[in-house]
Formats: sequence, structure tokens, C-alpha cells
Amino acid sequence: MMRYIKLVNFEINRFSKIYLSLLLITLVSQFAGVIIVTKSLLNDARDIMKEERLSEAAYITNYGAIDFNHIANSLLFVGPIALGAVALIFYIFLIWYRDWFGKNTFIYRLLMLPTSRLSIYLSKASSIFLMVLGLIAFQIIILPMENALFNSNVPEALLNEMSISTIMIANPILSLIIPSTFTQFLLSYGIGLMIMSILFTAIMFERSFRIKGIIMGLLYCGIAAVLFLAPVLMEIGNFYFYPNELFGLLLTLGIILTGLSVWLGAWLLKNRVTV
Repeated sequence: MMRYIKLVNFEINRFSKIYLSLLLITLVSQFAGVIIVTKSLLNDARDIMKEERLSEAAYITNYGAIDFNHIANSLLFVGPIALGAVALIFYIFLIWYRDWFGKNTFIYRLLMLPTSRLSIYLSKASSIFLMVLGLIAFQIIILPMENALFNSNVPEALLNEMSISTIMIANPILSLIIPSTFTQFLLSYGIGLMIMSILFTAIMFERSFRIKGIIMGLLYCGIAAVLFLAPVLMEIGNFYFYPNELFGLLLTLGIILTGLSVWLGAWLLKNRVTV
């Protein structure tokens, strides 16, 4: 267990500079977005009121109040979230291929450590998942601060004040990354874990069989996708499931595919990937 924890800490430390940069970009960009977009909205509102000779009450009647949704839908707000998602998806591949193609082919030293190769596999998966949760936690922490800054900059007469829960529900991206219920959390992040384990296994196919492994990895990803989406495809074909039944099927298939992918990927790493 201690070796596994050390490996997780090692993997996180290797990505720490980029990870901290992502956090800093998110912080600066989103707070800048609050200030810039709020100022733009207020300027537009004042111009309209001046041109059409509207009172604040008449402006709200005609155009609606100003709320945080304007901020949450701006590029400065959602851009860093998308950047973090893309960076971590890219890191799913980098966390393995960096060890093979880096300056010192570190994978040889890593695979010869006196520990189970399963620990190496799980440490890489765990580090990515922990970094995902870290980004989400950081967003949850700064969102109330951003909302408070927005509320303080908008005149009360023009403001439609929103609670944090309302903001997260109203914005599709926030509602996806910060599920409002435990069931949604299981589904969203369970799917994320499943996809990561499938991609890890595809990488192990490629590392084990090279060119043939690329084809095998793509086939494995395709078969896994079809199996997981089978209940949804059946519904499209007029085969109806109750919501609880559909959730149960997706959860069961997700657990099976994740377990199979972890087992197969670890088996390939142990038996087919050589130093």
C-alpha cells in the first residue's frame, strides 16, 4: 500500500507544474470574466436605457435583469474548464507515453521496481482521477467568490441574484462537472473512470503489439462503447426502460467494463509489456 501511495504522489508531482498552471488560469480567467463581462453588460444596459429613455424597471421588463448566467456562459468562464478537461484527457496518454519516449525511457526503471505492476497501473489512474476531483473542488471553492463579486458590481435594481445551486443547475457545463445528486455523480464520474480505464487498456494493447495493437485498441474501444450504449440504442429502437432500470443497466455495464478494462490492462502490462 505504501508503495502504491508513493507512486500516486510521484505521478501527481510530475504533473504538478502544469496542474498548478491550470488552476491559476482558471482563477485569473474566471475572475477577469466576472469583471469584464459585468462591465460590458452594465455599459450595454446604460446605453439602451439612454437611447430608449427607459427607467431601470422598464429595462428589466423589456430586456430582463442581469444574472450570473451571463458570466457562466462566457468564454472567459467556460474556457478554462474546457482547457482543464482537454489537458487531463491528453494526460491519459502522456502519463504512459512520456515514460517510453522521454529522454531516459523511464518506463524501464518503473517496470523493474520491486512492486506489483498493478500498483503502477492503478497509481496512474488514481492520480488522474484525484486531479479531476481537485479541479472540481477548486471550481466549487471559487464559484461563491465569483458570484459575490458579480453581485457587488451590479446595481441592485438591475440584479437578478442567483444562489450557487441555481447557477450550477442552470449552466449545462457546471451541472455536468458538479452533479446535484449522488446518482448523477455516480453516473458522470463512473463514466469518466470507465472511459479512462478503456483508454488505458487501448494504450496497453498498442504497447504490447505495436501496429497490430493500435487496431486491437481501437476495436476494444468500439466494442466497449457499443456495449455500454446498448440500452440507450435499444430505447431509440422503441424498447422502453424505466429511468431506474436504465440507470441500473448503465451502472452495471459501467462496472463490468471498468473492471474488465482494469484487469485486461493490468494483465497486458504484466505479461505482454516487457522491459
